[in-house]
Amino acid sequence: MLRGKLLKSVSALMTCGVAWGAQSFTVAVYNVENLFDADGVAVYDDYQPEIYTSNHVITKVTNAASILAKFRDGKGPDIVLLQEMEIDQTPDSVVMDMDAFLADQSTTTLERLRLAKPLPERWRGAPSEAWMAKALAEFGASGYTVITGSDQPAAPGSKSGKAIKCVTLTKFPVRAVREYPTASARNILEVEVEVDGSPLFVFNNHWKSGAGSSEMEALRLQNAGVLRKRLDEIFAEDPQADVIIGGDLNAHYNQKARYPQMPRTGIDDVLKAQGNEQAMQTGEADLYNLWFELPEKLRGSDTYRGEWGTLMHLIISRGLYDQSGIQYQDNSFGLARMVGLNADSAGAPFRWSAGGEKGAGYSDHLPIYAHFRTLPRALPGQWMPLTNPSTGEMPGRAWLVDYSRVDLNQAMNLAALAKDVDIENGSWTGTLFKVKGSAILGRDLKVHVRGKSFGIYAPQREIRDLLMAQSVKGKVFSFYGELGTYQGNWQFVVKDAKWVQ
Repeated sequence: MLRGKLLKSVSALMTCGVAWGAQSFTVAVYNVENLFDADGVAVYDDYQPEIYTSNHVITKVTNAASILAKFRDGKGPDIVLLQEMEIDQTPDSVVMDMDAFLADQSTTTLERLRLAKPLPERWRGAPSEAWMAKALAEFGASGYTVITGSDQPAAPGSKSGKAIKCVTLTKFPVRAVREYPTASARNILEVEVEVDGSPLFVFNNHWKSGAGSSEMEALRLQNAGVLRKRLDEIFAEDPQADVIIGGDLNAHYNQKARYPQMPRTGIDDVLKAQGNEQAMQTGEADLYNLWFELPEKLRGSDTYRGEWGTLMHLIISRGLYDQSGIQYQDNSFGLARMVGLNADSAGAPFRWSAGGEKGAGYSDHLPIYAHFRTLPRALPGQWMPLTNPSTGEMPGRAWLVDYSRVDLNQAMNLAALAKDVDIENGSWTGTLFKVKGSAILGRDLKVHVRGKSFGIYAPQREIRDLLMAQSVKGKVFSFYGELGTYQGNWQFVVKDAKWVQ
């Protein structure tokens, strides 16, 4: 991967303003792309023990924690909503008291565990949330209560693929924990916390996947309905309750406009997460989607086939705009996008790869975050002032990830590497290579270089067509591609038509 400067300085990106007499805090949402534990029992093919080891677990949690630890001067976000944490497939090894577990393991570091042969049984059985809590603590981000969704693993031999859950971390006192099962998706995890004496309802979601599928949208309608029913109960008791909804909704903020073939969508029509900020103060709406805080071209936390997506969400209630209890800090929504760390040269996520002994990368989603504060005194009937409030206009376009500006002169010439260099050891993952080799045609494109065959993945049909035309003409492939893995196999990813030479 090409290395570059941070798009914004870490301190500017993740430090919030503090109002006098008030407590400020940060909420972050992070889909960690299948953070599995080290027991070797996994539902997904990419996390079987011959591919995914304790070494990979340590790299994965260290990388994820390193991003979260950059919030709030190294202390980490006050509330973290995690998705794609593995459901423990060996529940007999559950950690009942996380604080006691971390205290008992305080003299052991993850790097020492990396060298341990074999891995101590206590860690081999530890669930994914214990690994994450340990990594955060080593970075100085500690003091969390860890609340885990009670999703149950798939029955032995089952093909349901039920493997992941939601996990919420909070530094605030927990008043209540509630869960709501959903159709073909993860339990919605509700955690009610207390911040300076004020209740805050926090919902962690991971709805059914397949954003562009009308069939899957039918399931998301149900997922959204479960959440909306609970919200209606809360707002019936207190119309200005303080509520934060976060997670991977597997739907875009502009879902209805982006997919006009869908007559109803879960996020727009059922949940009613909209973008007119002033409607929150007039009472015309009770939920606001924070994606509308950003300029349209900057709305994107994930990519699919070269297009930006907004599957990750932070949605807030009307009560977070009044002058009482807890308040959203206007225009504080953002993405933890750090080029050279968790993002590539175009700002897209540097996703996880298990290639090599240690693995490399972060996640296929960038974390999102927002800042909040408590108010020193209530001003009933008053609302916070808004700067450049959004109108809720919902464009239907999908923005392409712009790789055309990548400086190809900085790419590593694969042919110039010494023959004894092992590019499959994991240290080259994400590197942009200039590649030229014999074309291997078949159902999947492959190139023969350095005595081996490597897969070629092109996210857009246009790129694939260029490669096919090249192979027919000269029986060679000549392109620029980022090295990575897919299902345990090494491949080059060609992300822009200009990368085909």
